[in-house]
Amino acid sequence: MFTLASASGNTFAYIWKDALPAAFDGPTWAERLCRRGASLGLDGLFLLDRPVPGQPWVLEHWDGDGGRTFCSNGSRGALCLPGAPKTAEVAAISSGERITLRRDPDGFAIRLPDGPGFGFTPSPLDRVEPHACAWIGNPQLVLELPRIGDLDLAAVAVPLRHHPGFPQGTNVNVLEILEPGLARIRSWERGVEGETLCCGTGCAVAGAWLTRRTGRPVWTLRTAGGDPLTVTTDLADATRWRELWLSGQARLLGTFTPA
Repeated sequence: MFTLASASGNTFAYIWKDALPAAFDGPTWAERLCRRGASLGLDGLFLLDRPVPGQPWVLEHWDGDGGRTFCSNGSRGALCLPGAPKTAEVAAISSGERITLRRDPDGFAIRLPDGPGFGFTPSPLDRVEPHACAWIGNPQLVLELPRIGDLDLAAVAVPLRHHPGFPQGTNVNVLEILEPGLARIRSWERGVEGETLCCGTGCAVAGAWLTRRTGRPVWTLRTAGGDPLTVTTDLADATRWRELWLSGQARLLGTFTPA
């Protein structure tokens, strides 16, 4: 039996390792459950270890194309599940990345990976618009544009997602600054190969980039899913973040058993 939960509009299926159906294969089941236009059209599939006191909680995630990736929104959403650790803060390892999950008064938060290997990277793009690239357990591109509400995101994002300067591809996030401390964001996610209601890691990178540019340590992002996300960070230097937190709503939706 799978449990469904959503985080900032994106919906994920979760299953405990000790409750796996026969012949379970993560990539195959992710393709089966997450294919857009067919099946449930979910945003990802998680396999969860049962929590062990004193040890990090272990989660594994697959995208709809079967790729194993780090997913911040789905990791936050896992705290909604019956059987999740009950402590206020939870040390976890999600698809190999060390994170911290936290229950906040207004939602569920995640401390994103940091340290060596994480942070802003040189851009391979020759564009006049302000933009930034980063590695946060997956590749991200954030591009500021004057208006994004009626933007044909596919026309902008697909060539960038497959740009030869990104050997692993990249998630593409377009950003519109509305006022100091407030921005609007839309995201095109690799693996899903389409626009999602919210890319959590993309929002985190966008918030860190805005902090680097403005000095403001807190940014609120309006996502396509409607739920706002709050990003707070402290920059170690011009290329690296630390204490990068993403906070927003997550909801338990129910359970289902595949036929």
